Amino acid sequence: MPAITGKEYVSRINQQGADIWCNGSKINGYISEHPAFRGIIQSQSHLYDMQYDNDLRDLMTYRSPATGNRVGTSYLQPKTKEDLAKRRGMIRRWARTSAGLLGRSPDYLNTILMAFGSSAQLLEGKENCFPEHLRAFYEKAREEDLSFTHTFINPQVNRSELYFEVSDEPIAAKIVDENEEGIVVKGARLLATQGGITDEVLVFSPGGILDTANAFAFSVPSNAKGLKFICRESFVHGDSRFNYPLSSRFEEMDTVVVFDNVTIPWERVFFYKNLEVANSFKAKSAFQPFTLHQAVCRQTVKAEFMLGVAQSIIDTINISEFQNVQENGAEIITTLETMKALLTKAEVDASTDEFGLMRPDPKPLQTAICFFPKIYPRLTEIVQLLGSSGMITIPTEADFNSNIRSDLDQYLQSASSNAEDRVKLFRLAWDLTMSPFGTRQTQYERFFFGNPVRLSSQLYFDYEKDSYVDWVHEFINKPEE
Repeated sequence: MPAITGKEYVSRINQQGADIWCNGSKINGYISEHPAFRGIIQSQSHLYDMQYDNDLRDLMTYRSPATGNRVGTSYLQPKTKEDLAKRRGMIRRWARTSAGLLGRSPDYLNTILMAFGSSAQLLEGKENCFPEHLRAFYEKAREEDLSFTHTFINPQVNRSELYFEVSDEPIAAKIVDENEEGIVVKGARLLATQGGITDEVLVFSPGGILDTANAFAFSVPSNAKGLKFICRESFVHGDSRFNYPLSSRFEEMDTVVVFDNVTIPWERVFFYKNLEVANSFKAKSAFQPFTLHQAVCRQTVKAEFMLGVAQSIIDTINISEFQNVQENGAEIITTLETMKALLTKAEVDASTDEFGLMRPDPKPLQTAICFFPKIYPRLTEIVQLLGSSGMITIPTEADFNSNIRSDLDQYLQSASSNAEDRVKLFRLAWDLTMSPFGTRQTQYERFFFGNPVRLSSQLYFDYEKDSYVDWVHEFINKPEE
């Protein structure tokens, strides 16, 4: 079947009936009608519908090499720089519908699976490895336009480097049995964003594995027997787009995934009980450059939105003449131009890798993923500073529909807009930076690709520095002319 529509996405998620627990209760009925999930499912439905927009079809889809059907561009294995640019265009187009706020829009996991499937040769001839399963599953996902969440993280019981789990019952998900049907997994994993509202859960070892029971990679349907999703508190506090312009639409639920003796069929197991592969596959595969490329594309869109919000506040309350305001605006512009430049350099310096993919240069992308988590909290602070008390004086839609409307119109107007439009803008800025949804966005970006200190260490050790050191030694030892 070809790329799906929004209606097909919603129908599939409703029909699968995943075991989802929210606020102490199991969710029954259609998940698309539940208050905590209604907005995000509608938003993602819109993404899928864009694949059938006549003006966007050639950007959002491509012809499957297997069937000739139109399939999602996020599954495209780029062979040329033009392919890479097409992937960027698709990612940006989807990201702009959510202002870059959907960190787990479908293209993120589709990109991961594309990168893993393209790297399957790394599993060839290795014990307990099934490269043919990985390739076949990538093709299945591409042809059926499957949606995914993923989980790479073990529960935070003890973050010590020397911690060994000694619990009688598994805490971190592990293999507890294997039989003719497949492997049996018990325990929990974090942090499945959009858990329960995707077709599948992609599960890979997080690296640093010491026990073969924790070494695996597989995909499992979200409604598999024994699989459960436990939600955090929802940050959807109402459907009103006036009151909650962002959280009502783009709140991505985060979940704990519990495996209660879940059987993973052999055809869905990519590798298991192989420590060397579990600890090296992500690093050796095409995972990092393509996943970072998707993430940096989205974060660049998010920086554009932050600039738009900041400048809208500046214009609305007429504060552009102040130098501190100009400095604040310049900080956001510097961030945006830095992200754009790093993304461009990664594509300009792209080259064909050992898997035949046009791989973006990872160094600029690694730089961006070290830079953005540190600067994003500052961008939110700038919006808060620019808005000052206006970030607090934000009456609701009900207030504007009440007998006090005339008071609001008189006292909350601004230099360039009426009271209602001004409050709409400031509620947007509040939802972006100060609401539970907004503060979750800040924390999410801080740790989007892992521990920021570890990411910086990886960039430091991976970066080629010897030529610069040699230049310095040559410079100081150069004889006088």
